[in-house]
Amino acid sequence: MIIEFAGVDVEAAMKSVAALTASWGYPPEPAPTPEPATGPESKGVDPVAVASLIVSIPSAMLAVADIADRIHKRRRAAELIERARQLRTQQGAARLVCEDRSVDLATLTPDQLLDLIADEPTAT
Repeated sequence: MIIEFAGVDVEAAMKSVAALTASWGYPPEPAPTPEPATGPESKGVDPVAVASLIVSIPSAMLAVADIADRIHKRRRAAELIERARQLRTQQGAARLVCEDRSVDLATLTPDQLLDLIADEPTAT
């Protein structure tokens, strides 16, 4: 997830959100620049290995884990949105940078934020 800051005191906004995410165990990292994998040494995913992994996980355990993970992430998303709303009152803005658009974090609900993040392709 990439968060972009704009406003009067960008440095304070970055530190505020960084402190929040660091308390979750996720220190901020600079945004990576993607490099296309075009060389002969680039590896793909083995479909047989992926299929055997998926079949080996009981679906009930997977569903329970997904629900618990969603609840945990929803709480964090609510904290992040609340921090963005606080920054907005200080004339700053925290925006979620998506592949095709940019969205103000303060205007989202936790579920909308999680859905936006889920729609983004994963970085490999």
